[in-house]
Amino acid sequence: MKLKVLVENHTYIDQYFCGEPAVSFYIEDEDKRILFDVGYSDLIIKNASAMNIDLSRIDTIVFSHGHNDHTRGLAYLTERYDLSGVEVIAHSDAFKRRVCKGQEIGSPILEGDLKNLCQLRLLKEPLKVSNNLTFLGEIPTLCEFEPRRAVGKLEEGSAWKADLILDDTALVYKNEQGLYIITGCSHSGICNIIEYAKRICKDERIVAVIGGFHLFEVNDRVKAVVNYFKENHIQSLYPCHCVSFQVKAYIHQEIPIREVGVGLELEW
Repeated sequence: MKLKVLVENHTYIDQYFCGEPAVSFYIEDEDKRILFDVGYSDLIIKNASAMNIDLSRIDTIVFSHGHNDHTRGLAYLTERYDLSGVEVIAHSDAFKRRVCKGQEIGSPILEGDLKNLCQLRLLKEPLKVSNNLTFLGEIPTLCEFEPRRAVGKLEEGSAWKADLILDDTALVYKNEQGLYIITGCSHSGICNIIEYAKRICKDERIVAVIGGFHLFEVNDRVKAVVNYFKENHIQSLYPCHCVSFQVKAYIHQEIPIREVGVGLELEW
């Protein structure tokens, strides 16, 4: 499997791509070409072009959750490309309206319209994206130090409810070395995600984790997360997007982390 960072907050020196506070990863596995999240703007298209990635050949788009820094790029992709044959995989809450502090923070294209533009597959259960790559579906709370926290409101029919971001999920890749976790924001808890991936894949070995951990301050939760990482002997950590410099520095004191920026290429 190959993974390339198309959209991320940071860029590398002497690599002239652009960054934005959002996420999109390009993944190739077997004969599949996959986008994991699509960023916030048309930057996904510009960076893909600069990297010689042909987005017209994408056959699958997987969403980590429905927040606009992961979905808003859809508006630009649907204008530029025909997605009618593209399978779009997400949790069943991902394309509902969301608001926070009076602002719309959800996808620019909601479920009713999106199903007419692509092959939309919404589900809460795990799903094989390829032989070795699995969409985890709804993540249960398995670690007591990672309770869910509401962010704004979610529209449910004609009512609004506290948004616990139940749609927040991840991908897990499995090979002979173990498991590789690919996250968007980890609103459901990075350790909850890893624990669930271990259960679904029936494998305790965590080789690498890349993505957002949604950690901003060094507190008891962060300390518990770092202890969990150490207990699980995670070999490679690539925290990005929604992980503050302060938290990265704290983690790095305990476990060496890898720098993530637009253009990063990984092969597993």
